Amino acid sequence: MLERLIRSLEASPVMKRGEYDYFIHPITDGVPLVEPALLREVGCAMVRVLDLSGVDKIVVCEAMGIHIGVAFSMMTDIPLVVVRKRSYNLPGEVAVHQTTGYSKGELYLNGVSAGERVVIIDDVCSTGGTLRALISALGQVGAEIADICVVISRGDADIGRPLKTLVRVDVSGGRVRVVDTCI
Repeated sequence: MLERLIRSLEASPVMKRGEYDYFIHPITDGVPLVEPALLREVGCAMVRVLDLSGVDKIVVCEAMGIHIGVAFSMMTDIPLVVVRKRSYNLPGEVAVHQTTGYSKGELYLNGVSAGERVVIIDDVCSTGGTLRALISALGQVGAEIADICVVISRGDADIGRPLKTLVRVDVSGGRVRVVDTCI
């Protein structure tokens, strides 16, 4: 399982963003090309590992969570909420301040209400900044987080709760190496 994901990760180019080694991959960047078979493989793996019992919504962050979330939503028939990079000023909107390994900014949560059971899915977790901010925002609206899954994890970020990872990678020496898988 996850052969496409592993093969594509290990072939990913790596570039420097300041001191940060950034790998370029279809799941994390949408380039060079997002293959349907890769999204299907990722979605099937998430169906296997996530606790979906009684889940009302899938929550993803713009932009790179969208394609994964759409594929997963279509596979599970669970509605999708996209946390956006701009405010819509809707009633109940919650601002989410995120700080990652190479950027910071605001995200805005809409469409999740108190008492709803959600799963969070994301493309990659490096520092955990985005996930910690999203967990806090969901807590502010009173949602229950059933489970969290990222496709790719690098490092050992602590987000304050359990996190499922499809593959764990090491990025060093100008290359990506898969060091562990959940399946």
